[in-house]
Amino acid sequence: MVPAEAKGVPVKKIGAASRERAGKGSRRRSRELALQALYQWLVAGHEADDLCREAAAGRELQRADKAYFETLLRGVIERAAELNASLQPFLDRPARALSPVEHALLLIGAFELSVSLDVPYRVVINEAVELAKAYGGTDGHKYVNGVLDKLAAQLRPQEARKG
Repeated sequence: MVPAEAKGVPVKKIGAASRERAGKGSRRRSRELALQALYQWLVAGHEADDLCREAAAGRELQRADKAYFETLLRGVIERAAELNASLQPFLDRPARALSPVEHALLLIGAFELSVSLDVPYRVVINEAVELAKAYGGTDGHKYVNGVLDKLAAQLRPQEARKG
């Protein structure tokens, strides 16, 4: 196979910074918006439809994968009891005693690990950790990482063993 450059075809090289901007514009942004919406759901009990409408009214959703945002938000809310039950063995306190940011991130991570099998488990964990660093408490990212790592070993044992 002849490289495109050798054929005289201009090739746009995408560096790490460009990939980061592109990633920020889609699923990562969807996770960030889902975190914000789930925070409102956990703290104030807002309904999923209201949260989706509020997100759609903002300009931030234009840079996100809208379908993935809605899948995360509605999926987490619909399966919250099941997700909390799957997380509880790895928590050091009841889920309701967690900070809303950590709780929302753990719910998103648990949902993605159990439902979004196209997303590698390491991506799920890394995305949750990065959001915890940005929005959570001082060491919240360590807690999120530890819990999701243990959950991944249970939900995706073959993938976690390879990792």
